[in-house]
Amino acid sequence: MPAVKLSAIPTVPPKKFGKEETKERLKTILEELDDLQNLLYAEHKHSLLVVLQGMDASGKDGVIRDVFGTMNPMGVRVQPFKAPTPEEADHDFLWRIHQHAPAKGMIQVFNRSHYEDVLVQRVHKWVDVKTIYRRFDAINHFEQLLERHNNTHILKFYLHVSAEAQMQRLEERTKDPRKMWKYNEKDFAEAKLYKEYRKAYEDVFKYCNDVPWTIVPADHNWYKEYLIAKTVLDTLKSLKMKFPKLDDVKK
Repeated sequence: MPAVKLSAIPTVPPKKFGKEETKERLKTILEELDDLQNLLYAEHKHSLLVVLQGMDASGKDGVIRDVFGTMNPMGVRVQPFKAPTPEEADHDFLWRIHQHAPAKGMIQVFNRSHYEDVLVQRVHKWVDVKTIYRRFDAINHFEQLLERHNNTHILKFYLHVSAEAQMQRLEERTKDPRKMWKYNEKDFAEAKLYKEYRKAYEDVFKYCNDVPWTIVPADHNWYKEYLIAKTVLDTLKSLKMKFPKLDDVKK
């Protein structure tokens, strides 16, 4: 894809989107998604992998709660990826990821993902640049494997939050009793590396776009959730799924 400059992409919704109207549209979308997720589970031919990436406080948890939390929990799995355990670190970097790839009929949401190993490790220089580029190739092959051999449809979202909105949200965690449980002193240190992370993401978009990225303006939660829900809806609709007939079930 053409080079992406995140500094040139807005972090706020287009002006044509009004908050209340968009929130009403989201309600309708979520109702449709509930039905389509049930159909995905019943037909058992496809799977959906949703990758959520973004800076700290970009709103990944909120998307999981307010978009995917409305669906039947039997058909939706959420997997967060933090620092690897000693066992995970003893394997290749995709080993822990592949174990959580979605089975047919399932929606799997990654809260952070295999991309952490070409972002965090690059920004902190824990691995060299040559290794990063080899990992880009491995990631592309991994995503192709899921698509071609398990009928997995992959949606990758980057939650594009401004440095100002990020800092405001991090500071809220020191003041709002409802959000203090999210507080992590390290998040403030990572926020100082905003420009470095942005550059690392721009390379991810350039070299790992065989499965395309959706860059989601994330300063306003109502638009972020709407855009992600609408993209998931359009993807599931495009599968032209049908409930199995009794003869198919017997077979």
